[in-house]
Amino acid sequence: MNNLALQGCPPDLIVTIHVCRGNYHSTWAASGGYDPIAEVLFGQENVSAYYLEFDTDRCGSFAPLRHVPENKAVVLGLISSKTGALEDKTLIKERIKEAAEYVALDRLCLSPQCGFASTEEGNILTEEQQWAKIKWVKEIAEEVWG
Repeated sequence: MNNLALQGCPPDLIVTIHVCRGNYHSTWAASGGYDPIAEVLFGQENVSAYYLEFDTDRCGSFAPLRHVPENKAVVLGLISSKTGALEDKTLIKERIKEAAEYVALDRLCLSPQCGFASTEEGNILTEEQQWAKIKWVKEIAEEVWG
């Protein structure tokens, strides 16, 4: 269905997809790795990049990323939008390095795992915590990618 919806798009249009696991008031709705859907998702979706949630162990390993074609990028959702605490920078950098075993570092990006207010209720963070998370993503990304 996604590919049908994208038919006729301009060739220079960059299209991405976010695989959401639920984001209602700092809760989640689904867990499990990407293994069962990896080959279809990465091999058949006509998109340029994937926004994937990897903020907790419930998201599985990076191993399914081995199915991502070389012409596509992956945005690693390693920063939680569900809690105000900042993640350990060293751990985030280690996880990026681990993901780079499957997808080249120059095709990886960093972001929060989902939006801060996917529903009217939003997540249980203050506005200041949200901006701190965005600043944290930027700071880590600059250290990793320059």
